[in-house]
Amino acid sequence: MRHDAGSDSRDHARAESRQHSVRPPGTVVHMDLMLKDKVAVVTGASQGIGLATARTLHAEGARVVAVSRGASPQLDAFTDETLAHVSADLSTPDGPAQAIRAAVELFGGLDILVNNLGGPPPGVTMPRFSFDALSDEDWSSMFDFNVLSTVRAVRAALPHLLERGGAIVNVSSTLAHVPSGINVDYGVAKAGVNNLTQALSEEFGPRGVRVNTVSPGPVRTEWWTKEGGAADVLAQATGSDRDTVLEKSAAVMMNLTTGRLIDPQEIADAIVLLASPRSASTTGSDVVVDAGLRKAV
Repeated sequence: MRHDAGSDSRDHARAESRQHSVRPPGTVVHMDLMLKDKVAVVTGASQGIGLATARTLHAEGARVVAVSRGASPQLDAFTDETLAHVSADLSTPDGPAQAIRAAVELFGGLDILVNNLGGPPPGVTMPRFSFDALSDEDWSSMFDFNVLSTVRAVRAALPHLLERGGAIVNVSSTLAHVPSGINVDYGVAKAGVNNLTQALSEEFGPRGVRVNTVSPGPVRTEWWTKEGGAADVLAQATGSDRDTVLEKSAAVMMNLTTGRLIDPQEIADAIVLLASPRSASTTGSDVVVDAGLRKAV
């Protein structure tokens, strides 16, 4: 078999990049993003991207309401007088409005909404490998958890955001751009979130509310790492083991340019920048942070 020196060179370059350019997971780098005393609500904030976003906003001086069904030790470690946890079930019709009301009561207003809640609905394990495996109930629960929860949160937040201007950042997925038979219901739901973002930007941008989307690729969250999660599902499907999937084969299967899954902090950094007044002329945009998964111009 012919030895591909070019391939070796690329592999070496990727390894060097991972070694020298990736900061330790969870590291928060302080930047002056003009967020001091801004009031932010972050949904799905007990772990992963939501936790990293809440923590970063807090580090930038914002007053943060972290919303989730339950707290977590990681979130509890950061709660203080300017970072509060509000327990709410955002998959219910009243949950998002309850969370927004709590934030306004706690901090006197609202400047930023980060709709991070999404992914597999409670009790659902992904990936799911075929359209044929999905029932009407599967489709309904996926849209309710990913689209309607966002709609309801925006509806509750808009009157407060319009009072003083502000920003909404909706967390979507690269699957909104890259159709696939794997997790097809999730990809279609997130495409809806992207469409919603642009529609909201068109209507409310002229009135002082910017609306943007961040579309992550595969992020190393509990979705992947928990027992029975995506790493275990893929390991079983490919005859591998979870550690190999997490450290190497998932990135290979998805042809990730960086050669690794994404750290949640890397998504949080993009979200917080879009939420910041530093991005005052950015609205209706979709920022893709996907480790090079999407190969398109």
